Amino acid sequence: MPDKTILRALAGETLPVPPIWMMRQAGRYLPEYRATREKAGDFLSLCYTPDLAAEVTLQPIRRYGFDAAILFADILLVPQALGADLRFVTGEGPRLSTVTTQADFDRLGPVSDIHETLSPVYETVSILSRELPRDTTLIGFAGAPWTVATYMIAGRGTPDQGPAHALKAENRALFEALLERITEATIEYLSKQVEAGAEVVKLFDSWAGSLSGADFDAYATAPAKRIIAELKARHPGLPVIAFPREAGDKYIGFHKATGADCVALDNSVAADWAAANVQTDGCVQGNLAPGHMVTGGQNLIDETRRIVKAFSNGPHIFNLGHGITPDADPANVQLMIDTVRGA
Repeated sequence: MPDKTILRALAGETLPVPPIWMMRQAGRYLPEYRATREKAGDFLSLCYTPDLAAEVTLQPIRRYGFDAAILFADILLVPQALGADLRFVTGEGPRLSTVTTQADFDRLGPVSDIHETLSPVYETVSILSRELPRDTTLIGFAGAPWTVATYMIAGRGTPDQGPAHALKAENRALFEALLERITEATIEYLSKQVEAGAEVVKLFDSWAGSLSGADFDAYATAPAKRIIAELKARHPGLPVIAFPREAGDKYIGFHKATGADCVALDNSVAADWAAANVQTDGCVQGNLAPGHMVTGGQNLIDETRRIVKAFSNGPHIFNLGHGITPDADPANVQLMIDTVRGA
């Protein structure tokens, strides 16, 4: 077997140099990505054209030699596969048909039907599993149920996930039925990615931080635990990364509460704090502020070194605290990588 450092870190090994990849590493900051997206015509066509989706996934691997590639797709493909109308508005983001009533929910399709829509994604995974360098780990992913639900309820991204919180308060049964449908679909979707060749899967709960107390436990922790348990039952040995973004103190114990092999950390928590409180339970991933990919310079070098040092006594995958932004400078990505690897 090739030496896949990310798999070693996920297995709990402390490595002298942490492996590195980057959320949204295939993205608009790269000129080659922009050219391929233009060729595809629009974002969803890029997601659903396996050759092109594989191409943009491979581009940052060719350019930078990251230790992992993450499948190019979008968390909102699952709602679309369940029957939601989905489009992306240039400069504004996604727009979906909403689920706010029982009638809306009843129009969603069964989980068993999602694979017809999502089959191009599985083909992309198959292409990548053949074409990636032998020492590069292939990561599949999905959105966590709470985060996906916030988009399905509001029909778009919102600053405070207010519509989802309102439905949760006003019609808890409908809200929980929607989460259940998303949870079941997520299990099936990720399982198919693994069957197609994904070696690791990551669960993105981008809006977990807007949940608190018992709601966090019920709607962030519990669905992640269920998804991870089912995937590991179907695919023994499968490593899973969980990312409950902006969880704060709720990061503590998240490994044990969910069964995740690695907890990804956003940049609102300090690396020293996370090393003392989260890394004690297993591998952590993160957590450089994405803004450093824009500004670069000595601050980027210093902060990268600080994070590497903070996590040096346990298993660590170096990454950003959130996705790289379109205004990032590709040269700063190389500077970050060189700094991590000690060049």
